[in-house]
Amino acid sequence: MSNRKNMQAQIRSLTVSAMLCALGVLILALGAVIEVIDLSVAVIASLLCVYAVIELGGAYPWLIWIVTSIVSLLLLPAKTPVVFYALLAGYYPILKEKIERLPRVPAYLCKWGVATLASLAIWAVSTLFLPTLLEGFDAWWLLLLLYVAMIFVFFVYDFALSSLITFYFRRLQKRMRIHK
Repeated sequence: MSNRKNMQAQIRSLTVSAMLCALGVLILALGAVIEVIDLSVAVIASLLCVYAVIELGGAYPWLIWIVTSIVSLLLLPAKTPVVFYALLAGYYPILKEKIERLPRVPAYLCKWGVATLASLAIWAVSTLFLPTLLEGFDAWWLLLLLYVAMIFVFFVYDFALSSLITFYFRRLQKRMRIHK
């Protein structure tokens, strides 16, 4: 009987993961259609990974991030929300859980490192494949200003994510739990 319950739990987790992937692609599609909110939808789609980290654990959050990124990249006409989701917002909630187990100073250094590497990756992908994304940022000081702004926004995102996770644990988890 225990084996059957384990199989049912795995099927339930896989089903929820598939629904989260579909919802993530739908959210990113909204950003591809309404280009003014492309960064916002990447952050909103990342909340699905937060839910997966909390409720599913294991490899499911990574699979949700990968599948949502690939399917969105293949299907969506505008790639900006996908770039920000795939190169930062999608995987950061998964890393955040691991990073926050570290002491405070090393945790902040890791977060800064993730933000810096993500900034470089977004810049590289944008320069190579989406040249209109960084159009007008030719001067080095503008790129430096953009980097500083991105680091600031990243830490605001990190703080907001922590607040939302706390809210989820205090108010929503009992209602949204998938495993009994």
